[in-house]
Amino acid sequence: MPESVSLKVETNLPVKMRDGVVLYADVYRPDGPGPFPVVLQRTPYDKSAPGSFANLDPLKAARNGYAVVIQDTRGRYASEGEFYCFRDEINDGYDTVEWAAAQSWSTGKVGMYGASYVGATQWLAALSRPPHLTAILPNVTASNYHEGWTYQGGAFELGFNVSWTLAQLTLANFSAIASVKDLSSERRQQLIEAVNSMESSFLHLPTKELPPLLDGLAEYYYDWLAHPEYDDYWKSLCIEDNHPRLSVPAYNIGGWYDIFLGGTIRNFLGMRVNGGTGDARRGQKLLIGPWQHSSRGTSVVGDHYFGLLADAMAADLDGVHLRWFDYWLKGIDNGILDEPPVRIFVMGDNAWRNEQEWPLARAQNTDYYFHSGGKANSLRGDGELSTQPPGVEPPDVYLYNPADPTPTRGGALCCNPYFAANGAFDQQDIEARPDVLVYTTPPLERHLEVTGPITVALWAATSVTDTDFTAKLVDVCEDGCARNLTDGIIRARYRDSTSHANLVEPDRPYLYTIDLWATSNVFQQGHRIRVEISSSNFPRFDRNTNTGNVIAEDRTFTPALQTVLHDSHHPSHITLPIVPR
Repeated sequence: MPESVSLKVETNLPVKMRDGVVLYADVYRPDGPGPFPVVLQRTPYDKSAPGSFANLDPLKAARNGYAVVIQDTRGRYASEGEFYCFRDEINDGYDTVEWAAAQSWSTGKVGMYGASYVGATQWLAALSRPPHLTAILPNVTASNYHEGWTYQGGAFELGFNVSWTLAQLTLANFSAIASVKDLSSERRQQLIEAVNSMESSFLHLPTKELPPLLDGLAEYYYDWLAHPEYDDYWKSLCIEDNHPRLSVPAYNIGGWYDIFLGGTIRNFLGMRVNGGTGDARRGQKLLIGPWQHSSRGTSVVGDHYFGLLADAMAADLDGVHLRWFDYWLKGIDNGILDEPPVRIFVMGDNAWRNEQEWPLARAQNTDYYFHSGGKANSLRGDGELSTQPPGVEPPDVYLYNPADPTPTRGGALCCNPYFAANGAFDQQDIEARPDVLVYTTPPLERHLEVTGPITVALWAATSVTDTDFTAKLVDVCEDGCARNLTDGIIRARYRDSTSHANLVEPDRPYLYTIDLWATSNVFQQGHRIRVEISSSNFPRFDRNTNTGNVIAEDRTFTPALQTVLHDSHHPSHITLPIVPR
């Protein structure tokens, strides 16, 4: 359609749900009878700000022949009802999709798009299998709302859950919540103060009694803490467990520094193999940029510049959306499915590359082993990293004190640019701590590309019955600057399963597998590869109190003496997928 096409905008159209609750939507469409295919965004972040969690301009989409429906989800902004995170998105998604398909200006084909929770509303709607949902385009979202959203490796994602719930879910929507809960204006002021002093909320003990959200402001937050294990509370909402039931093609967009990267990849892989129809399996795409959650399509991530090609305009994210929906909703054979299914931004090269699969078939998984003379503590220690298996070596020992946890410095975080800053940052201040073990290769003689999933196999013992171990992969430049690439955590009690806690025997070595998700990075000639091992990454993750008690209920700390083994019987290492160049 020509750029000058006139548009019709309708606001606050009522959409009645099956239980009688009315949700409200705005519609942007060409000013004509149509019919038009529909692209739908169901958002908790205010439909009147339609571009906040999407990489598609609704006016541009309407000019290209789409009816764009943007709806406030239940209990958010203009819509009726009470918001409870995730719970109502399955049925409300079905009802809204079918409403959109039945409108006189609709062709009956509906696609969905949007990022973060707006990606969750897509996958949760797909779980209900509405007949007219034809394709989705989920951006930076998860596959499991327990592991990889609320928890990771068994640890509560404190920084994200506190900052997101306080600000975006509660304070920003206070008027709607107050109308349902009959709250005073003083509660709003308390929320403002809590956001302004968020560090106090991170430090509050016990975690389950965080004051600003009590008395019905965010009941779901306390329910998350009451369900630390993957139980029936989470299973009914899980996307990845239900891939065989899902029939929608999905274009999955993620970021190397995104808090939901693991789920983005798992949705792509799971649907590609187990999707419920041939179109669903064939119609899976994956695009990953060098982005963090709060700034998709930008060149600056944290304090690192990835070049102009990382920008949304260079990546043509608008065009990606339109081509995807043109194919599935308009039936235009534009060749999008004939193109390689995977497109990644290779950091270091700072360039985009197409791939035929994920993980890359040509990548060679290579173990880099930890070595030291027993003093790998901090940058000043003697920790080394190499492909040479260890022989007889003394272990490394450090004290993890929950009262003085290793602080977070960037990484996959959300949702406050000051208290929970995410992205790529110099880690040297973190590496100066004695409770951080540092293992580093010599300077590389040539460029080395690492692209694919990253795991750490850590042989470790602790003096207590429960603790945490963290791992971080770092690119060290020639002047010493240490840029974080990806990291992970494992809570000892969940080392075998996130469904069942199993405390450890003090001072007994166990093999812990730490999932660092994935990256794509070229370590330049002269750079060094580094791995950090510690026991906290706070406030990104809650502190393990080391007592063996329920952590969300704990008010006390116990220091833990941690021992990391790296000898021939306990070959601790990181596995890196090396891509031949």
